[in-house]
Amino acid sequence: MKRTFDIALSLFLLSICAVPMLVVAVAVQLTSRGPALYWSDRVGRDNRIFRMPKFRTMRIDTPAVATHLLNDPSRFLTPIGGFLRKSSLDELPQLLSILCGDMSFVGPRPALFNQDDLIALRTEKGVHRITPGLTGWAQINGRDELPIPVKVDFDAYYLQHRSLLLDLRIMFLTFVKVLRSEGVKH
Repeated sequence: MKRTFDIALSLFLLSICAVPMLVVAVAVQLTSRGPALYWSDRVGRDNRIFRMPKFRTMRIDTPAVATHLLNDPSRFLTPIGGFLRKSSLDELPQLLSILCGDMSFVGPRPALFNQDDLIALRTEKGVHRITPGLTGWAQINGRDELPIPVKVDFDAYYLQHRSLLLDLRIMFLTFVKVLRSEGVKH
């Protein structure tokens, strides 16, 4: 049922967002050097690596590490990168990952391939067995502000309590948080 929901909603949203996504892609290209999309190696279900697309918000010379590990992340942002991150428009290409089955709408956010501490804790708690999501329980409870052990505890809570009702609640609360730009640090 969840997979059917993911396919139907991603197709619907892709049809609605096609023109806005084209506008964002052109804006990224016009305001900075490099491609409009950034393909990030991420850890998916069962710790399998997949390539996740995002609209590029950072300069092409940015090190491939989690943003919070950069000394001054703002110096790497493209001219529209901050806006894309605050508005979460940079996440729209992930609708393609949902359509392909690498992601779901709700689940733990996919870790970067080199976030060994996060991957190890998720594996220890069994969180690696579920498909990562565009949003999740940790995102609505702190997003970028959470330390890794707390984030994994929220992920484990989701693993133990997942249901269609919880997914719908998380999606609604995500929409509210995105509108308010809550929990975005970089």
